[in-house]
Amino acid sequence: MQLTRPPAPHLQPFVRQLWASAPDGTPAERPGAREHVLPTGGMHLVFRLSGPPLKLFGHTGDALGQTVGYAIVGGARAAFYLRDVSVATCSVGAQLQPGAARALLGAPEDALAGQHTPLEAVWGERLTADALERLHEAGDPALQLQVFEALLTQRLAAALRAGLNGLHPAVAATLGPLTHQNPSIAALVAHIGYSHRRFIALFRGAIGLGPKEYARVMRFDRALALAADADRAWTDIALDAGYSDQAHLSREFSALAGMSPQAWRQAGATSPRHVPAAGQIRSRR
Repeated sequence: MQLTRPPAPHLQPFVRQLWASAPDGTPAERPGAREHVLPTGGMHLVFRLSGPPLKLFGHTGDALGQTVGYAIVGGARAAFYLRDVSVATCSVGAQLQPGAARALLGAPEDALAGQHTPLEAVWGERLTADALERLHEAGDPALQLQVFEALLTQRLAAALRAGLNGLHPAVAATLGPLTHQNPSIAALVAHIGYSHRRFIALFRGAIGLGPKEYARVMRFDRALALAADADRAWTDIALDAGYSDQAHLSREFSALAGMSPQAWRQAGATSPRHVPAAGQIRSRR
């Protein structure tokens, strides 16, 4: 079971999407199962409410992995990561908008980028434990979403009382072009009137990635959306997404996803960004 919805209007400048998931019936165990989680360019906040804590792996040969916990902040990334999926879990989470970390987490994006951080490291142990308890008590995924939304609203209200400022205007002005187009970073910097070094620092502090990294992930995002049409040729996808040619797309896809475009298509994944690792791939045929 998967529930996904936008947040209440007052949270939408800070939260892109809320979701809650629960396995149907008794979840079957799949010892050793892993998946590639592909980058979105944004941050995530997730509470695991059943099963084992989140375990990540540094590379395909990593047999031990790293246990992160039950309440996790996923920082902005420019490449995939590997996680354990041997047991289906109940979870509730949010995909955050750029620049939301200071308001909702109390930490800057660049301090959390490229890694998973236990939530208690930024919220503290007491607040994190209280949030987990309230979510467990809710039981039903729909109610869990309501409780989660209320928790985020409380965090936002506290930040606003403390005089939180939004995204820096220079960063806000460049997010649209970097997300939907394939602009020259130098041209953007010249247009907004900041030095290149100053703009990079502002952008990284607000988003967690540099503008070039962010644009790279957004172009990959456009390619994934176009590739949802299984009959569409990769050559056409490459050009429409903003790559110079199919070879360019293949190199970038492999770097960001950890697999080739064709392997991604053959994986038969139920979600375009959650793909079975090698050895667990099943054909779409």
